[in-house]
Amino acid sequence: MPGTLGVTIGEKHTLKDWNLGWTAITLGFPEPKTYELDIQGADGTLDITEAVTGGDVKYKNRSLSLEFETPDEDFFEWGSIVSDIANYLVGKKMKILLDTDPSFYYIGRLTIDVEKTDRINGKLVMSGEVDPYKYEVASSLEDWLWDDFNFETDIIREYGGIKVSGKYELNIYGRRKRVIPVIECDTPMQVTYNGATYDLPKGKSKVFDIWLSEGDNLLTFTGNGTVSVDYRGGSL
Repeated sequence: MPGTLGVTIGEKHTLKDWNLGWTAITLGFPEPKTYELDIQGADGTLDITEAVTGGDVKYKNRSLSLEFETPDEDFFEWGSIVSDIANYLVGKKMKILLDTDPSFYYIGRLTIDVEKTDRINGKLVMSGEVDPYKYEVASSLEDWLWDDFNFETDIIREYGGIKVSGKYELNIYGRRKRVIPVIECDTPMQVTYNGATYDLPKGKSKVFDIWLSEGDNLLTFTGNGTVSVDYRGGSL
């Protein structure tokens, strides 16, 4: 009988839809992309990673492997189930949400690892690559799922429909991934960030000099109207 945990892949839950109980995971942290110069006549190498990337280290994709306990189906029925699973997920880029970490999702492509899958011993393995960051399930403009809210790690983000009457200060606590937010105004406004002021047109726009980084990010809006800031945090 499969276990009680599963993984949501796209619109499918491995336990509820395929009766695959999740039993193990292999997921390491991503490898940083580093840049070095070999200086002739000097010892060692010169690490220029932060200089090349503007002070923010970039990462390679992560490898993900998920092991499941298979249901007690006969051989021919199980072959049909595996074919259905393969048709659904192999090669397709999807959201991957673990039951043990419901506040975040990964994005990547999975396949059935035939070398590690063992029908006789009741084991099916899915593997592939995912983005280096895991992303918050709810963006700042989406509704919270309070049943899954973790008061120790989750951040309440309510950045939609903010009324600006002259001036409004919005502090956004950023996660590790640097993000350019989408800002939507119902009238033209201005926003100040890190001492610089930028014009905001009516409608949705991005200011490509506004990178929300880890920690506090203060945005000061000037004008009269309503503003919304679409932000989704990413964590390692």
